[in-house]
Amino acid sequence: MEQSSLPIIDLAALKGAPDLRRTMLTRLAVAARDVGFFYLTGHGLSETEQRETLALAERFFALPEQEKLAVQMVNSPHFRGYNRVGAELTRQQPDLREQFDIMNEAQALPAVQIREPWQRLIGPNQWPTALPEMKTHLLAWQERLSDITLTLLAAFAEVLEQPVGVFDDSIRGAPYQHMKLIHYPGQEAGGSSQGVGAHKDPGYLTLVMQDDHSGLEVETADGWISAPPLPGALVVNIGELLELASNGYLKATLHRVMSPPPGVSRLSCAFFMAARLDATVPLLTLSPELAAQAQGPESDPANPLFYQVGENVLKGRLRSHPDVAARHYTAQDAAHYVSHDAAPSQPSERSKEQRERETA
Repeated sequence: MEQSSLPIIDLAALKGAPDLRRTMLTRLAVAARDVGFFYLTGHGLSETEQRETLALAERFFALPEQEKLAVQMVNSPHFRGYNRVGAELTRQQPDLREQFDIMNEAQALPAVQIREPWQRLIGPNQWPTALPEMKTHLLAWQERLSDITLTLLAAFAEVLEQPVGVFDDSIRGAPYQHMKLIHYPGQEAGGSSQGVGAHKDPGYLTLVMQDDHSGLEVETADGWISAPPLPGALVVNIGELLELASNGYLKATLHRVMSPPPGVSRLSCAFFMAARLDATVPLLTLSPELAAQAQGPESDPANPLFYQVGENVLKGRLRSHPDVAARHYTAQDAAHYVSHDAAPSQPSERSKEQRERETA
């Protein structure tokens, strides 16, 4: 089996005896600070349950194309549904994967209530009529993954030496949830190897469940390393919102997926958790020791960062899905979120007041 140098974190230990918990918190801090990626065990999702979810994904991707296109994402202003191979872009290059995206199941806001473009992310999912069991299974699976991220987020509050519940204001009610089933077909001879191009995730945390095939790669100080499947484990990575909240103490890391070789298919399930769309990233005041290690959020001209959560999420959606953007959003929206100054947007007065309350 292919080996990886990524650290392993045991979620059960984070809930265990004090000595074991302290040891695991120290390991978590190093993983999130130095790499931004780690394997997660002890999460309570059995290998059998994981295989069942990937088998459901396999059944969906095996449906006739007309069944999948009936729930095509371009039909949804909320960025829910199916995408063909090559429909999603990363850094303006097509990703060689097909996928099915869901988010929080909700009613779309009436047009008279929409004041900001990101409010159009709120809405219902699309579901294939040929697989009626998908809705119940995937929404329940999404909730279980969300619970895992909430446990991890509480652990990160401890790592950052913050008060218990420091992130609660930003997730109260319901955190933003986004899950996708993904199928990577094998490469064609002489074709692109970009399963997914190098990118960072826009939320707090990402959980990835893989089948038996490698492909996920992580950028480190020593170059790109593989994150092959570890039986039963999830792969976790830090998102941009945690990097912003911690002033760069926690690391959102570039990662990519290489297409499998010819004749091989790869399946995965990725879950992205962020704060509520109407929230602003909490700006945490770190201790002098931690602050000395914080490098500030990375400024990348190709990837502007927004403290307002809905803006940061919509930025990624508009960039990745130009067909949805063209059908459902204005040119002004695209100009604002896609062609933006490289520096992070300034925190709002609300977030400044929030920080004062949290550190009082």
